[in-house]
Amino acid sequence: MNNNNNNASSFMIAGLFTLALRLVTGWTYFSAFWRRLVLENKLDPGGTGYVGEKFNHFLPNALGIKPIIEYMVTHPESLWWAMAVFTIIEGIVGLLFMLGLFTRLMSIGVFSLAMGILLGSGWLGTTCLDEWQIGILGIAAGFTIFFSGSGKHSLDYWLGSKSLKLTQQKWFVWLGSGVLPIQTKRLHKIVFSGAAIILGISLLTNQYFHGGVWGTLHNKSVKPKIEIAEAGIDNDILSFSVFRVEGADVYGSFLIGITLTDINGNIILEKDNRDLAAFPENNIANKYVASVKPGKHSLVIPLGARAQLTIRDNTLSDLPAGNYMLTLTDISGITWTKSIVF
Repeated sequence: MNNNNNNASSFMIAGLFTLALRLVTGWTYFSAFWRRLVLENKLDPGGTGYVGEKFNHFLPNALGIKPIIEYMVTHPESLWWAMAVFTIIEGIVGLLFMLGLFTRLMSIGVFSLAMGILLGSGWLGTTCLDEWQIGILGIAAGFTIFFSGSGKHSLDYWLGSKSLKLTQQKWFVWLGSGVLPIQTKRLHKIVFSGAAIILGISLLTNQYFHGGVWGTLHNKSVKPKIEIAEAGIDNDILSFSVFRVEGADVYGSFLIGITLTDINGNIILEKDNRDLAAFPENNIANKYVASVKPGKHSLVIPLGARAQLTIRDNTLSDLPAGNYMLTLTDISGITWTKSIVF
């Protein structure tokens, strides 16, 4: 009896010590629901800040789940449902985690949501490792509170104090709170092993996304980078695809120049910022939810956007066969090139 009382006291104190961690972590997930549906409607596909477009930003450098993201952003209806369900789950998990109701089940939810954030967007963050930190700390918090439970300041404890039949079930301690039926020696091994694995995930992802363990540090969220593919000339039509794979997610790359030159550097075709601001939308074939589109002073290419661009010009109709160079110029002065042979 004494041993049982000591165990109960130990878990109660552990839940007390992790109270602030539970409340703050729970709010980080509930606040996503609050921001998207209460403060603003970010589930409107036609609205500013649509969460599906932000999800598209994860695509270029996601780890392990890129095919899932690509499927979603190429199927807008499925994407909307996924974002709606994801938002509701975040709201439920975050709220119940703060309230301490079915705390251990919610901690599994926190762990899973954090893992998704880490793998999908752990590479994002302009001034620091924003998304990586959110993801890895969420994983650690979910793991920790699964073992500590929620302690006295929780609905789990309140339900238990009422001696409800629900709380007397063997499964309740695994989904709620209370003394885990695991021998102390074995519990030490499980927790140590889990912590070591989480540390390994931390180091691996930190290195993969940012080079943060050894070698050269890098931040893919600072400068825009565009990949050019499928470039070709057919009669009087120049076509090529653009895919924005790096740079800040909060604003696009502003394309102010498209130039085609021959092998001697002579300009064959040139479009400046005014031409690109008036670029015909019919000549832009967007593949994903994040869309390339003409802006006020340039052609705007959001992070994660992929599109086929088509330019028709009479100067291309009589070009001799040979090597040509396509150059794209960003407003920052960065340029990207692609060789065209026809």
